[in-house]
Amino acid sequence: MTEANAKFRPFETNLDPEQSLKTLRAATDGADDGELFLERRRSEALVLDDGRIKTASYDASEGFGMRAILGETAGYAHSSEISEAALKRAAETARLAVGDGGGTMAPPPRATNQRLYTDRDPFQDASFPVKIEVLREIDAYARALDPKVVQVSASLSASMQEVDILRPDGVHLSEARPLTGINISVIVEKNGRRESGHHATGGRHGMAQLLTRDHWQEVAKEALRIALVNLEAEDAPAGVMDVVLGNGWPGILLHEAIGHGLEGDFNRKGSSAFAELMGKRIAAEGVTVVDDGTIPDRRGSLSFDDEGTPTQRNVLIEDGILVGYMQDRQNARLMGVEATGNGRRQSYAHAPMPRMTNTIMLGGTLDPAEVLAGVEDGIYAVGFGGGQVDITNGKFVFSCTEAYRVKNGVVGNPVKGATLIGDGATALKNIRAIGNDMALDPGIGSCGKAGQSVPVGVGQPTLLIGGLTVGGSAA
Repeated sequence: MTEANAKFRPFETNLDPEQSLKTLRAATDGADDGELFLERRRSEALVLDDGRIKTASYDASEGFGMRAILGETAGYAHSSEISEAALKRAAETARLAVGDGGGTMAPPPRATNQRLYTDRDPFQDASFPVKIEVLREIDAYARALDPKVVQVSASLSASMQEVDILRPDGVHLSEARPLTGINISVIVEKNGRRESGHHATGGRHGMAQLLTRDHWQEVAKEALRIALVNLEAEDAPAGVMDVVLGNGWPGILLHEAIGHGLEGDFNRKGSSAFAELMGKRIAAEGVTVVDDGTIPDRRGSLSFDDEGTPTQRNVLIEDGILVGYMQDRQNARLMGVEATGNGRRQSYAHAPMPRMTNTIMLGGTLDPAEVLAGVEDGIYAVGFGGGQVDITNGKFVFSCTEAYRVKNGVVGNPVKGATLIGDGATALKNIRAIGNDMALDPGIGSCGKAGQSVPVGVGQPTLLIGGLTVGGSAA
């Protein structure tokens, strides 16, 4: 094993365990909570665009963050230098938040043997030349699928995050978190008109399964299918109408418009549209939403969060009633509830906060065809691109990458340029039908909050929402 691939062992190579614990305890003496978070991350990205390798990057970083918490105040210091001297400097800074102390140290997270993914290094699955050759094969294959293909882009990504968490009570956790993905985009042309389609898959597993011919061929076919659908699409209509969301990836609308509003910090501060509504109906009957960080190999899953709390299946909305929020340790303590395993951070340079993992609406009883049959005049949206959401009121705007006109329960021509406009609280109450086909997304989600990005998952069944505003350009 090369030095670069050797396991991350900071308390064997850089730090003395006893001295590190002593320094952490000095920083958190009189505090309510705190931890030392150490991380090494390696990442690789290979991008082939129009037959040429456009990007070939490899990055490696390591460092630590130390936190001391008293009440609502948190002191946080981080460094890319893992040494006793850097630890002492960080402790002096983090200590400033504690002042004269007076806090009572929170109990440690419960112990867990939960392991949801392999710790195999994804960089060992294939050499650099092999991955380059796979990208070239993808390019040739996609072009041979249809003469209308004029451009192909394909990328492979892999990362390995290794973390160690040390708490003032002496609890020490460590694990390795792999993450890989493949993304293929296709541009097609017909009679001077060009349209694109893309598809991607990924998760917390090795690179090997993404590199099999059967796998990447299916990804390429799906990207081409979407591009060809868009090539025949008409301008989307505009107005208030019923919208059917497809299963799987359309759950990103649920994640953004509803999920963020159910994170503990927004509710503790009263800035969420769902604040003060615990135990009350916020959605239509039959709507149950969970955040589940325990699904094996999923992009949003973690064996334990970035504070050391084991992840779990948290029910947020049950049959339309608000029953739970997602919590990190600090917000949970301040709200008098238990931490839920949702304390996440982008890296050692960031303090944790309540974040989603895999946010899912559970399935109902209807066949998807029955859901569509209930639409007289509307849109069937099965693919989404970018969107914007205001957390304080849940208002959202999302653009569709694949959508169809629906009239009298029949799915008609594809439409382009459709945007969905509404607010999460109203959309939840206007859900009129829920399919029995709940599916998870293919493993492509990332979530931004307060300048931090973390991998997440989404999922939902086919569902009908009444009275959404659709933005379009059709006359």
